[in-house]
Amino acid sequence: MAIPYRITGGHSRRSPLPLSTARALLAAVVTGVVLSIICVLSLTDSLSYLGFQPRSLDKRESSRKYLYWGARIDCPGKHCGSCAGLGHQESSLRCALEEALFLDRIFVMPSRMCLSSVHNTKGTLDSSNATSDQRWGTSSSAMESLYDIDLISKNVPVILDNPKSWYGIVSRSTKLGEGDVAHVQGVSRDELKDNPLYSDALLINRTASPLAWFMECKDRTKRSSVMLPYTFLPTMPARKLRDAANEMKEILGDYDAIHVRRGDLLKNRKDRFGVERSLHPHLDRDTRPEFIKKRIARWIPKGRTLFIASNERTPGFFAPLSDRYKLAYSSNFSSILKPVIENNYQLFMVERLIMQGARTFVKTMKEFDNDLALCDDPKKNTKVWEEPVYT
Repeated sequence: MAIPYRITGGHSRRSPLPLSTARALLAAVVTGVVLSIICVLSLTDSLSYLGFQPRSLDKRESSRKYLYWGARIDCPGKHCGSCAGLGHQESSLRCALEEALFLDRIFVMPSRMCLSSVHNTKGTLDSSNATSDQRWGTSSSAMESLYDIDLISKNVPVILDNPKSWYGIVSRSTKLGEGDVAHVQGVSRDELKDNPLYSDALLINRTASPLAWFMECKDRTKRSSVMLPYTFLPTMPARKLRDAANEMKEILGDYDAIHVRRGDLLKNRKDRFGVERSLHPHLDRDTRPEFIKKRIARWIPKGRTLFIASNERTPGFFAPLSDRYKLAYSSNFSSILKPVIENNYQLFMVERLIMQGARTFVKTMKEFDNDLALCDDPKKNTKVWEEPVYT
């Protein structure tokens, strides 16, 4: 309601407002402006949190669409009840991120990653009466505790599949009247991009290969089709993990590193004649200290600081290397790691950054032609069981 002008002396002349009333009116106007600004800023913050930019409110300029592969990596499929190791899951996650990049869509990333019991001894649930959800909650880790989502989003826009994000997507679809959800399975990424039936949808819900998500990237051997390098996710750990690794590297100074993977790969079985067989017949031999010393001598000079990352649990196993190198392990940095490490996936992510920063890095087995490796056995599972070689 407008404030009426005061009429005095029977004349229609407008008289000025009293000073107190003018101040009150001015205060009301200022308050209204401030509240309007706060409302706009609050809306902007909310949209930013949900992965939207303020301009997304204008349908004419809106081009933000989404890609969803599932709430768990490699699920639905044979890995729903369990999970593979970190490297396996990263291959699958990288495949999904590549498709989002190819389709120019925001990837809706699972908010948690499964921790394989083979590679992680922390956070396992002992109760046999536990529900599947309880087992999952205890044997998984928040994605934000493993990766820097903001850093990933600088290359591939990502939001997590938490309730607030989903609410934002559904709300936007309802308000703007945009396309609905396209459920797809067995459809190539080229068709997803070119066919309006899929490309116009606000959300593409893909059911990936039940074997593993990375099976959708079968053409990765064609280097021209690889949009994200193998090293992409290994360089994207959460900030606290990167900070810990940087602090450790500062202490190590100028150093070399080796990754010695033994435990989970040293699995032998007997054939029907009772003969021991292995998928990696030379691995046990080549990852023992006496053979490591001979192998790396050509690449790493005597007297260097050597950081060793390994899943070997035998105390003092690598001690024979100390007569040639100054040895360092993650356990030497417990004061740095203990406050930030909650599971072995995080520990390996830190160790991986350490190994990447080494002057010379020797892997267990080759992944690429130019890699230095302790063992010449192929890393890829050939499914050929051979007699182990120790000489």
